[in-house]
Amino acid sequence: MSATEKLNFNQTWSMAVGGMVGGGIFSTLGVVIMIAGPWAWLSFLVAGLIALAAGYSYAKLAVYYNEGGGAFTYLRKIGADQFAASLAWVLIVGYVLTNAVYAYTFGGYLAHVLDLGPWFARASAVAIMAVFIGLNLKDVGEAGGVEAFLVWFKLAVLVTLAAWGLSEWDSAMLSRGVPDSGIVAALFAAASIFMAYEGFQLLTYDFEDIETPRKILPRAIISAIVVVIFIYILVALGTAMLIGADQVVAHQEVALAIAGEKAFGLVGLIVVTIGAAFSTGSAINSTLFATARLSIQVARAGDLPHAIEHKNREGIPDRAVIVLGVLAAILAALGNLTELVEAASLAFLFTFAVVCFLAYKAKAGARWITGFGAISASAAVVALVIRLVQTDPLALAALGALALIAVFGRKYLLRSSH
Repeated sequence: MSATEKLNFNQTWSMAVGGMVGGGIFSTLGVVIMIAGPWAWLSFLVAGLIALAAGYSYAKLAVYYNEGGGAFTYLRKIGADQFAASLAWVLIVGYVLTNAVYAYTFGGYLAHVLDLGPWFARASAVAIMAVFIGLNLKDVGEAGGVEAFLVWFKLAVLVTLAAWGLSEWDSAMLSRGVPDSGIVAALFAAASIFMAYEGFQLLTYDFEDIETPRKILPRAIISAIVVVIFIYILVALGTAMLIGADQVVAHQEVALAIAGEKAFGLVGLIVVTIGAAFSTGSAINSTLFATARLSIQVARAGDLPHAIEHKNREGIPDRAVIVLGVLAAILAALGNLTELVEAASLAFLFTFAVVCFLAYKAKAGARWITGFGAISASAAVVALVIRLVQTDPLALAALGALALIAVFGRKYLLRSSH
């Protein structure tokens, strides 16, 4: 983006909404209803409130330092370089997992509309990652000029679907075929699907590309999160009204497509699938681009191998794009949706807790908001770890190994690579 092509409020807001809705609701609806049952709407509300406090903290820190860059940059500002490096590794892993979720979801919706088997879904997930690796390497990955249109298209699809379902209100559909484990389950579910809200933070890497960022960034992030909270709640309720909670769980990878077909027949199936494809595709694109940019920043600080800094003739960090994209493709091909969503959520909850604490310590913004964010995000981390211990100890062990590498093994890996 040239110096004269700054992002205005509408473009900034659209990128924030697109980053969250990009794959969030398409990927996480079945997971949250599986855990929370009829209280899924509450899970989206609780997770959204934590995200709102985190978004406020991100925006206020950017204004406080007059610089974007996210958790890695702000930790280095206070001299916590070692912790910044370890957290950067955790955050990059979170982004890779998120792209794997988006690719997995893309493949699922495409395979469903074409009535092909799970092998095609996996192959499509790998293929879409390959497409966006190629686009980013050719410097045509960013599609900022059409982002606003795509966001409004996705919102129109989701709101229409939700409204149709809500018009047929039947509270029994919220709990049909799923256990009602109460509000406590909703809190665990809120932690498990937190990645549905993480996309707004990508804007912090574009601080310099925003018109009057000190004014626009906070307004855009906070208003975008509020809108997304309402969209997620409406879709969670409306989709359950259309097909029942049991069908959402049974077809969690493509639940919205099933609901679209129930509401509007073949047209609904196709439109929702197109919306899912646009959403997940644009989310892969923006996340891959932003993560490559973050990786360059971390490598320049000496906290990733210097080879990652390499750029091709178009000035694109090609090695970062390839490595990050290939890792996401492998995870999408081998993982399952619930594991990928929960692992990504854990990475972002931890990161957001740190950012909220930094904002609280720096007195950047209202401390009751940043303090709430730090405490609630930390509590959600604990809740999600407890859930993983109970349901998926192997996934938790893998995440623990990655954390140990980030904290203790990083310097030795870097020493050997240098």
